[in-house]
Amino acid sequence: MRICSLVPGATEVVAALGLADKLVGISHECDFPASVRHAPVLVEPLVGGEGLVSDQIDRQVKSSVSSGHRLYRLNERAFADASPDTILTQDLCHVCAVTPDQLSRAIQSLPSTPELVTLNPTTLEEVIRDVERIGAAIGAPAKAKDFAGALRHRLHDIRTHSASVAVRPRVLCLEWLSPLYVGGHWVPEMVEMAGGQDLFGRIHEPSREVTWDEVRAAEPDIVILMPCGFSVRRTLTELASLCHVPSQWSQAIAGWPKTFVVDAASYFSRPGPRLVDGVELLAGIFSETIPPHFDEGAVQAVSRSSLS
Repeated sequence: MRICSLVPGATEVVAALGLADKLVGISHECDFPASVRHAPVLVEPLVGGEGLVSDQIDRQVKSSVSSGHRLYRLNERAFADASPDTILTQDLCHVCAVTPDQLSRAIQSLPSTPELVTLNPTTLEEVIRDVERIGAAIGAPAKAKDFAGALRHRLHDIRTHSASVAVRPRVLCLEWLSPLYVGGHWVPEMVEMAGGQDLFGRIHEPSREVTWDEVRAAEPDIVILMPCGFSVRRTLTELASLCHVPSQWSQAIAGWPKTFVVDAASYFSRPGPRLVDGVELLAGIFSETIPPHFDEGAVQAVSRSSLS
């Protein structure tokens, strides 16, 4: 078995099923767990970068998309050298990863046609079903079924506990800082399972842009900042810059009752097993009892004074 996984969440599943050593290629975002990092990185991003802030990345992406340029480059020579017999890819977000159409020419150059598993989940259950699909494709159906069952059991426990909460906080989840985007797909479902009420997101539907006027009018009880793919440190660095001078951001942070920055890359952006950890983290935030294993790298409460 020679597995090429170009989706971080799928790569995590391969590792969880004990087959990380079968990975012959991964994407630039496949960084968890450590056991997958031996595999060659086959994808290079053509936009973004650690030094850019949200509005700069947004302009780059929109410019590239409008001009018909690719957002990622597949190293076709390395891909051919990897010679995978199974490829895990996605067709959910063309801004997030290489899509199947980009693979077509590279696949045609291989001596034999590999099995292509295309993932397109928009809910937590679909993410868990993909665990079973991946398991079946890579020869570990029994392990995948057990793993999927354990994930469903954890979600059931969280939902059961949150059902007893008398007051559900009104929650705003921001998936991008400039312009403002609210979380979509599975994020509203995660909020609901954890005991909150998502003010803007709609299950199944993608994230969407909102205005500051809409955000102010919503009057959230809790704001969760989860810029897509960002770590807590990267979000806090950008947020501090945005609040350095009087602005809509500085006013918002000062006015919101509770604001938290979370590790979006690990627990919210990627459709994979750790979304269940994300639901547990939200439940802890809403109940003010965040489990101790979620350290400052996973979540931090912020205020105007903490950013100055």
